[in-house]
Amino acid sequence: MKVIHRLFYIPGWTIATKISVALISAVFIPMTFTAYYNLRESLERVETAEYRKLELLANNTASRLDQMLIDIQRLVIQVSGDLDVVDFLSADTLEKRKKFGIRLQKTLRNIHHANPDFDAAYIIDRQGLCIAATDSTFIGQNYAFRQYYKSAIQGKTYISSILIGKTTRRPGLYFSAPVKSEKGKILGVVVLKVKGEGIWTIVNSLKPANQSYAFLIDKEGMIISHPDKSILYNTIFPISPDKSKQLLSNLGNIFPSINSLNIPELKAIVRAKDAGHTSYYSPIENQQMIVGFAPMKIEPWVLGISQSRQQFEAPLYRLIIFNISSVFIVGGITTIVALWLSSRISRPIRGLTAAAQALEKETFNQEAHNILVQAAHSHDDIGQLVRVYMNMAETVRTRNQNLKMQVKELRIEIDETKRTRYVEEITGNEHFENIQKKIAKIKQGTLVASETEIGYYDRLHNQVQSLKQRTVVNITQKLPN
Repeated sequence: MKVIHRLFYIPGWTIATKISVALISAVFIPMTFTAYYNLRESLERVETAEYRKLELLANNTASRLDQMLIDIQRLVIQVSGDLDVVDFLSADTLEKRKKFGIRLQKTLRNIHHANPDFDAAYIIDRQGLCIAATDSTFIGQNYAFRQYYKSAIQGKTYISSILIGKTTRRPGLYFSAPVKSEKGKILGVVVLKVKGEGIWTIVNSLKPANQSYAFLIDKEGMIISHPDKSILYNTIFPISPDKSKQLLSNLGNIFPSINSLNIPELKAIVRAKDAGHTSYYSPIENQQMIVGFAPMKIEPWVLGISQSRQQFEAPLYRLIIFNISSVFIVGGITTIVALWLSSRISRPIRGLTAAAQALEKETFNQEAHNILVQAAHSHDDIGQLVRVYMNMAETVRTRNQNLKMQVKELRIEIDETKRTRYVEEITGNEHFENIQKKIAKIKQGTLVASETEIGYYDRLHNQVQSLKQRTVVNITQKLPN
């Protein structure tokens, strides 16, 4: 606990530690906040840019498909007004139909050969029977159940989803338009089938990065273009049984049922009006995906470009790593500089501390003097402090020596004074004075007979000697060493 307390007790830190922490904090704290703010803003911008890129790619491809559909639709409308087509459907006898049929077949073949993506062109009468076609297998088939026939026979142009052909079992996109007489009577329907592979090629050619692909869904949420052919004609979310039955009919009832991928996050892109983006979990790739999408204008279809979140976030990770690396590099350089500066600043201070301790213990030697002299060469505030301290230390040492001499002299004077006072205390009492008088009388020979007895004289002499000895002992014991 003491170690931990000392570690977090800032006033107890060394000056080098305080300087290092202060310098590092002064750089790291503002830099961390700045780096965090810049990183957050950069991540938002990069993420927005990545989403925008997917949306633009989807929008460009959707526009390309729109233009293709417009061109083909115009062609179908143009064919529906061709005199050979109108005359063929207007013929009321078998001879006239055969006569106009030759020219009609030539017209249909010219249309079929005009574009390698065209699969077939054929004419349907009012009853839904195919009476002329570039592919003879179409003739005699009844297509009254097809939505492209139902819409066109009511006077509307129509573009189907990518369906499976009843006759050829080939996927295709069907364009239809009503054939009208000069009086506006609907005589039949002209149909142009475009190969589904042509649409798929355009969609699949859009691959902005690895682990990304484009797909196309129709207005019912059914996938009509996808790189994985096993995903085709699956819906992205479950649909009602009636809608499933209708879709199966449009597909020629070649599938037992309509399967669903059950991706509710993608439900928002069905019949979308504007470009956008979203994320979802793909059961196909078993990972999180990002999708940018854009609606088509001719048909209520939506083109989406999916990309794995890992691939999508790769630029973000690189940006994060770059920012973190920058912080660590700059922080490392700052730490080295801070430690160097703290060492340079604290070294003279440590020298001052050591010199002060040596001066206190009276062990100030040449080594301590050399440390201070080395630090005093600096012309900064520390150097000035060291020079002032050296002058102070020299002054203190001189004063200390003078004080010692004065104390020694004072001790001698005190000793002599004490010795004199002690002698006066011993010799100044009445008993000592009486003895001195008696001794004087003995020396002068003025004592009476009773006082000249040898015994008395010896006893008196012994008392004087004993008193002198005790006096010397007492004085010696009381004097300081």
